[in-house]
Amino acid sequence: MANTILLFILGLVVLILGADLLVRGASRLAAAFGISPLVIGLTIVAIGTASPEIAVSLKAAASGQADLTLGNVLGSNIFNILFILGITSIVAPIMIAEQLIRKDAPIMVGISLLTFVLALNGKLGWLDGMLLLIGLAAYVFFALRQSRSESREVQKEYAQEFAKKEPRTSKQTIFDIGLILVGLGLLVLGSNWLVDSATQIAKVLGVSELVIGLTIVAVGTSLPEVATSVIAGLKGESDIAVGNAVGSNIFNLLGVLGLSALFAPGGVNVASHVLQFDLPVMVFVALVTLPIFYIDNRVSRVEGGLLLAYYIVYVAYVILRAAQNASLSAATLFIAFFVPITFIALIVVAIRSSRTRGKIKPQS
Repeated sequence: MANTILLFILGLVVLILGADLLVRGASRLAAAFGISPLVIGLTIVAIGTASPEIAVSLKAAASGQADLTLGNVLGSNIFNILFILGITSIVAPIMIAEQLIRKDAPIMVGISLLTFVLALNGKLGWLDGMLLLIGLAAYVFFALRQSRSESREVQKEYAQEFAKKEPRTSKQTIFDIGLILVGLGLLVLGSNWLVDSATQIAKVLGVSELVIGLTIVAVGTSLPEVATSVIAGLKGESDIAVGNAVGSNIFNLLGVLGLSALFAPGGVNVASHVLQFDLPVMVFVALVTLPIFYIDNRVSRVEGGLLLAYYIVYVAYVILRAAQNASLSAATLFIAFFVPITFIALIVVAIRSSRTRGKIKPQS
């Protein structure tokens, strides 16, 4: 067991290192060809931070371990919103750009609902995978077109983060290409170690691969997003902090799950309890961003604490379900009350917020 845990940790470290090298090399190379920092942040960095999920899910799908694939995607999406946005806003409250409220967040909700509908028959097949990948191409095209009309403030924010001014030489270009190739190699190696060790851990603990995917694998592969969002939040780069989490969720469903459904032998099977709980939770997590983002156009520390509390409850529920604990029904009732109470709290905060804004007199 000790060797298996060590292999899991090594696989995780190698995955994160591979993702970091891939992002560095690709970002520098793109900047050298005159691609704007905003486009680099919306595409290359978003794909790069999601590359651990891609590598792990494709490896698991190719090995016929669909539960690990599905658990990794669903768990990462739940983690990205509840934990990453939660912890980032607790560290420093984050402002929400108008585009995220009007476009990106609703797109994330729509794609989450689409995924749920596609999975209702108990399987995501190659046709579903093709549909999701077409959606990914459309979203990337939309993001690139939208980047042309972004405000100067947003463009400046991305320029500060991704416009690294370095002298360009042929050696530098070759070095950046080398970083990309080494990063890809490490992603393949790390995904092999992580999937193999995660499978062994599931067997030793007597839990399903889905549970391992929803928890430790999802958290591990999402660490690049954690680092990106928290650091951006501390720097006051709210668009990067929130856009990274929302963009990763969209890419996970359209790209990672789409590729997995396309290449997995027989498609990705969706268990009944996933349809009854985990998928609805993912949809709910996407939906809850809309009222939170709308209230004052920011995520406050209180709202961040609420998101983080949700994640703790969710993980506790998954563990109890896996252990078939007698208190599982109590956890179910707790969640059943916790969800509506949260929405009521958000409505109350929204009403108070609107009244506060109404009392503020415009200065002459």
